[in-house]
Amino acid sequence: MSKLDKVFPENFLWGGAIAANQAEGAWNVDGKGPSIADVSRGGIISGVSDMAVDPTKFYASHEAIDFYHRYKEDVALFAEMGFTLFRTSIAWSRIFPKGDEDAPNEAGLQFYDDLFDELLHHGIQPMITISHYETPLHLANEYGGWENEKLITFFNRYCEVIFNRYKEKVKYWMTFNEVNNMHKIPFATGACRIEEGPDRLQRLYQASHNLLVANAHAVRLGKEIMPQNQVGCMLSLSAFYPNTCHPDDVFEAYEFRRRSLFYSDVMLRGHYPAYAYRIWDENNIKLNIRPGELELIRDHTCAFLAFSYYLSSTHKAGMPILSSTGGSRGIDNPYLEKTNYGWTIDPKGLRYVCNELYDRYEKPLFIVENGYGGIDEISEDGKIHDPYRVDYVKKHLIEIQEAILDGCEILGYAYWGPIDIVSAGTGEMRKRYGFIYVDRDNDGNGTLERIKKDSFDWYKEVIETNGRSLFE
Repeated sequence: MSKLDKVFPENFLWGGAIAANQAEGAWNVDGKGPSIADVSRGGIISGVSDMAVDPTKFYASHEAIDFYHRYKEDVALFAEMGFTLFRTSIAWSRIFPKGDEDAPNEAGLQFYDDLFDELLHHGIQPMITISHYETPLHLANEYGGWENEKLITFFNRYCEVIFNRYKEKVKYWMTFNEVNNMHKIPFATGACRIEEGPDRLQRLYQASHNLLVANAHAVRLGKEIMPQNQVGCMLSLSAFYPNTCHPDDVFEAYEFRRRSLFYSDVMLRGHYPAYAYRIWDENNIKLNIRPGELELIRDHTCAFLAFSYYLSSTHKAGMPILSSTGGSRGIDNPYLEKTNYGWTIDPKGLRYVCNELYDRYEKPLFIVENGYGGIDEISEDGKIHDPYRVDYVKKHLIEIQEAILDGCEILGYAYWGPIDIVSAGTGEMRKRYGFIYVDRDNDGNGTLERIKKDSFDWYKEVIETNGRSLFE
């Protein structure tokens, strides 16, 4: 088959992805309560957080790019690029300000009604993350986050409300953003303040179990309330390689990859994998599994696997486990270039991961985060020239097409993030991903004017041609 005979499937979904806590701003508007992101000064995944909002400190996310008030302008720009898919999240604390109330906040529900209506008006399918690093702060401070099984009940109530409200507007749902980052960033992922100590793994795996039970409940509710729609899971799954062909490097890298896939193994296969029991036994981990929970997990598996891919990591035997999104990236890979933020550029790794995941699960895949974060400057001609971003995305899209030819079922691609937003890793605006520039600096200065970068028109052409322009 020639690549030009069929580049991407006719129904392939093209678009972009953001998170509510990095874009919306309006952190305390219309009844919204504080979330864990609202007390994180250096970005939610940095681990630098307060117990409450400190009025003497600056939090970039509190206004962010004011998507809350400017979404119509931004959606129009997404439509101009030809988006058919837009991934964002619902801010849990807009719907339940504290997280444990009996009744939802109507103003918060109405905002997402209006946003989804605007997207659908432009022919853009909303794809929603139910919890994207923005658990209500009250649930972290009062209950200890997902270490507490009571959050399962609160999450069920939240899911029931939004599924009933938006079942005619949202076809694709994801439960928890990058849930496999629980061991690396437990506060962002699970609203848990878990420090180093002898009970760390016990606490992490118990919180993980509670998340996995909640995920199964969400899938069950989805089937009951909106059987025509799909509930999937979302993980951070950039590529992971052994540093050398030494057997110790190879097997230890394999072990660490399995630990990253532990969450998708449960969510997609419906049971705890055999390797988990050795981990628990060797670390004296005793999970509190309530009656019926294993059966619930077995009977309600996710419909698809969505994942983020930015870079690849290498592992040498004896090193601590590495993250695949940000943070430490292992031993330098001499075969790869890096961004100016030190992230390796590995398009072939994306094809590798797509095949790895599809071979393992045989369920549809969504690439819902992939992008180039760099420092963009306005040139003397008033434009933003970003050939590095175009080059990055082009090479990754070509490898996605190769993966499709390999036989992988890939439903869509959502670039992260199509408009500049606050960085989750650093809490700054200086690190920019967008095809659209936002006039805002790290200190909150700027007009918030939106300016198209060169990559805007390039991505527009890719979508218009369903990928054919990549090969011309």
